[in-house]
Amino acid sequence: MQCRPSSDPGAITSGPRPTKPRTNWFGPAALPPDGEAGARPGANWCGVGRMFDRIVRTYSLLNHILSFGRDFSWRRTLADALDKDRELKVLDMATGAGDLLVSLLRRNPNIAQAVGLDISENMLAACQRKIAGYKFTDRVTLVYADAACTGLPDESFDVVTMGFGIRNTPDVFKTLTEIHRVLKPRGTAFILEFSLPPNRILRRIYLVYLRYFVPLVGCLISRDRTAYRYLNKTIESFYRIEDFCDLMRKAGFSGVRAEPLTFGVVSLYKGAKL
Repeated sequence: MQCRPSSDPGAITSGPRPTKPRTNWFGPAALPPDGEAGARPGANWCGVGRMFDRIVRTYSLLNHILSFGRDFSWRRTLADALDKDRELKVLDMATGAGDLLVSLLRRNPNIAQAVGLDISENMLAACQRKIAGYKFTDRVTLVYADAACTGLPDESFDVVTMGFGIRNTPDVFKTLTEIHRVLKPRGTAFILEFSLPPNRILRRIYLVYLRYFVPLVGCLISRDRTAYRYLNKTIESFYRIEDFCDLMRKAGFSGVRAEPLTFGVVSLYKGAKL
């Protein structure tokens, strides 16, 4: 199926509707039960969604443990980079359990509308509960869709964010071009992603941590050995920092730059749409 935006530029539409458990969608933009959809996710992407469905219960906790609490700081750094001087419409791709989305909303009261998008039904259900707990339901819409083919209207967001999700997409370049498509002119993309430290000694220590500590702790807490072996492998095989910046430029972004965080184990990428 070809990816295309909704015919109604004012509507927010979803990808394939979830079946069970059915998520109670909410927000200022209604999601029709059988609305215009983006392309149905492929088998690889659906497999990723099912993996995150399995680990949803312990996902946020493990993020905090495995990062030694630094994930709070990483999300704050991204949230604080947003423009504070104008009203914003924000899309958070691979929103997961909603940790980045909540940070964005708490630190940016000028966000008038936020859309959280994910391929995992269970993650979206957890995100829904979190958003309701923070009483942000009047500003948030949740969408179940493929990040590389959202079905959302062209040029509809001032900011698109993605936290630790782009490396899990089957086609990183296609996801970047989709981010570029849904951004308004002069809009900005912010992408948080794991990276390998440039220092060789730190990189060796970090690789030992990724290959042995992360799968062990992830398995002990989540009871899912496969998921945390997969996650550490995607970190190792992801683009080097400058290569990913080049890919963003190829996707149409200007002023691309990367800010290393915590000795380079995470990078915050920024690119603008002219």
